[in-house]
Parts: sequence; C-alpha cells; structure tokens
Amino acid sequence: MDGSMIISIEQAVPALAEVRFAEPVRWTVRRGEQWAVVGTNGSGKNILVDILQGRYLLKEGRVGHGLKGKLYDGVKSISFKDIHSLADMRNAYYQQRWHATETDDLPAVGELFPFAAASTPAGKMICETFCIEEYLPKKIIHLSSGELRKFLIVRTLLSAPEILVLDSPYIGLDAASRKTLTETLEWIARLNRTQVVLLLSDPADIPATVTHVLPVANRRCLEPRTRDTFLADTALLDELFPAHLVPAQLPADAEKVSAHKVIFRMENVTVRYGRRIILENVNWEVRNGEKWALSGPNGSGKTLLLSMICADNPQSYAQTLYLFDRRRGTGESIWDIKRRTGYVSPEMHLYYMENVSAHDIVCSGFFDSIGLFRKCGSAQKIIALEWMEIFGISHLRERPFLTLSSGEQRLALLARAFVKNPDLLVLDEPLHGLDISNRKRVSQIISAFCARKAKTLVYVTHYRHELPPCITHHFTLGESV
Repeated sequence: MDGSMIISIEQAVPALAEVRFAEPVRWTVRRGEQWAVVGTNGSGKNILVDILQGRYLLKEGRVGHGLKGKLYDGVKSISFKDIHSLADMRNAYYQQRWHATETDDLPAVGELFPFAAASTPAGKMICETFCIEEYLPKKIIHLSSGELRKFLIVRTLLSAPEILVLDSPYIGLDAASRKTLTETLEWIARLNRTQVVLLLSDPADIPATVTHVLPVANRRCLEPRTRDTFLADTALLDELFPAHLVPAQLPADAEKVSAHKVIFRMENVTVRYGRRIILENVNWEVRNGEKWALSGPNGSGKTLLLSMICADNPQSYAQTLYLFDRRRGTGESIWDIKRRTGYVSPEMHLYYMENVSAHDIVCSGFFDSIGLFRKCGSAQKIIALEWMEIFGISHLRERPFLTLSSGEQRLALLARAFVKNPDLLVLDEPLHGLDISNRKRVSQIISAFCARKAKTLVYVTHYRHELPPCITHHFTLGESV
C-alpha cells in the first residue's frame, strides 16, 4: 500500500443502480493534500462522498484507507441537513421555531455540545474563533441557517477527524463568518492533523488552502489537477458550468394586478424569546412595487422578521403590523396573506422533508402547503410544469424530492414560490447552494418576474453582488442584542 495514501476509491461501482457513476470511480487522497470537489448541482459530488465514507454497498471495487482507526471514525462530513441527525428532530417543522410552547422538548445547543473536547487547547481556540459560547443557551431549532452551519462546523472540528468533508461551507455565512472559516481552514492546514475536502459549486469559493481539485460532471470524475491548474483552465470551467438560456417568456401573468398601497408596515416592532431580544423597535414600510434588499449579520433577526411578514409567526398579532393595507389581527386569515406571497428560505428548505415528486412540490405552491394534500387542476399542473421548465428541472418532475441534490431541491422550492404569480416575493438567500450556471439562470428569472407591474420584492443575501439590478431600497438589521 502507498504509504502516503490516506484514503482511496478504487474502481468503485455501487450495488444500487440509482447512485452509480457513468464509469467506475477512482480517487486517491494522500497525506498533506487539501481537496475541493467542484461541479454543478446534481453532478454527483455528494454521492462521491457517500462512496468515500463507505455508505454504499459496492458491486465492484473497494475503498481502501490508511486511517488510524475505522473509516467511519476517521472521515466526518457536514451538510446543512445534518440538524435532523444531530438531535431527534425528524418530526420538527419550520413554523415550530416560532411557537415558544412547542419547542420545550427540543434540545438546546449546550446539550449537544462536546464540552470535554472543547476544553483542550485546540478546542478552546476553535470555540473562541467562532464565538460559539453565545449559542449554547439557544434551542437548536432557533439557530439561523448561518449560526447552525457554524455550530455544525465547530462540533465536527472538535471530534478531530482525519478527513473533514464540508458541503458548501460558505453559503449562509455573513462576511465576518466567511473570513473566520477561511482562517480556520488555513489553521487546520498548518496543523497538518486534519485533511479537508470541500464540496463546492463555485470555483470562486475555492480557498488558497486547497492544493488539489477533483472536477465532477454528469456523474463522471474528470482528471484531478492542482488548484492553480484548475482555475487557469477556462475551457474546463466553461465545460463544467455552461450558460443556460432562460426562455424569454415567463408563464402567463393572468392574475389581477395588485392595487394595494402598502404591502407591509412595521411600527416599533419588538420581539423577544425569554430574556433575549431579537428585534427591537423596528420600523419599516414597503410599498407596492418596491424592490428591497434586507441585510444583517447572522443572528440579527432577518429570518424572524420575514416570518412575521409571511404570517408564520404568532407574535405578529401582538405587534403593530400591517400586511396588504390591513392591520394584522383584524379578521384576515393566514391564507389571505399567503396566497399573495411567494417565499423561499434556507430554513424552509431545511424542514421541507416531504418525499413526494418534484412536480407535486411545485404544485403545493398553489396551496401554500408542505406537501400536496389537495388535487391540482389540469391548468395548475401545466403552469407548474412550465415553471419547472423555466428553472431547468422539468426532467426531474417524477423524481422524489428527497432523492434530489440540495441544489435541485432549491430550484424546485424556487419554482414553488413563483408558481402562483405572487404580489410579494420574499427570497431569503435564493441562490443558496446553486452552482454558477443556475445562479445566473435564477437571477434572470427574478429580474424578468419583477419587471411585471406591481410586483414587490424583498431579497436577502450576504453577497451584495448577488442582488438583482432591480433593487432600489435597502434595509439593514444590526447585531442581535
């Protein structure tokens, strides 16, 4: 055995046909190497890691390693949906986080934290770097998407794996946290105790610590190369991330144009959970047809604020809040609000665990349901397919939602948000987890949709370059209190 080899996939062919690559998989990671696996949504990056971790029975080939212990103990991976295995949260649901009486049985961060590992010199440095102490009293369900990602990274780093796999680690993190993560990866590389494998959909996210890149396309591993060679190969980058032409015409705009003057207005809104104030004296008015960017660091309350706009949070009844020209709590139903609103967010994605077909997921947008519990009419089914075509996922219409890659799932949830032609579009990190090609596609769709008369947009992102050109107003939340 090659003494420099730490882990190697040798001509692997999974027994399960649905997860096979176009050809047997070969990949070797040697000591001291830091890797990035780069490819589009659905290219096979996650399947490759599952093979690496020995999660699939192999029909042919093997996974060999020179780890100190067992494969399972030596290779650790982090993905956003790990919250469901982190604690017994398979039955948790999105709106539950806003209902204080329904989170009592869910664990606090401190209950899941490995304090023994955190007490070592290296552990203390990791915790201080990520400022993890402030999260410990929070319920795990109350963490924002960025906070959750940071906690998962810290918790896994404290287990001192020999190989650490991070799936899209930068998405959902504010600028300060992205800088912290990059510095942590540099620190890991200097210690030379853990080798990192990053799964990325954007070559721009490859940090300088990466030494080697494995390009993946259409479930085929291309020739590995050094980071510098990969980034300099413009022909390969164009091949991996081709431009998609979005149809010039979106599905028909048959709905009556909104005549509301004020889409929403908040007056001195203050929300607290226990002793912790999340929002304090927030005043914000969005008028019909305006296009707003909402920004703020992780934990500043952006998702909480959006939950009130989208009628998911019962605390909105105790606030001075107007939605579609009407004060909240004056007789309107939740569904009156939701039928005018299209919404997608990392949190919704995290808790969307219905394993129905992708087409049914998109159709559920007509009824604002998690899953499809009412029958769509033939016209609605056609509209849903048209939006799937616009987002480039019509070929996935019969695939169960949970078998799609994370990026493919995000595209289905985006189509779901657009399908009813909403007056208000609330997009929280809409490009979260998408590859370069799909980011361009979705950005074009958003711009085309918002060019329609009387369409209002609230757009959240930590990346200013992602903001669509139609944005004319900005609202910023400060640090959480």
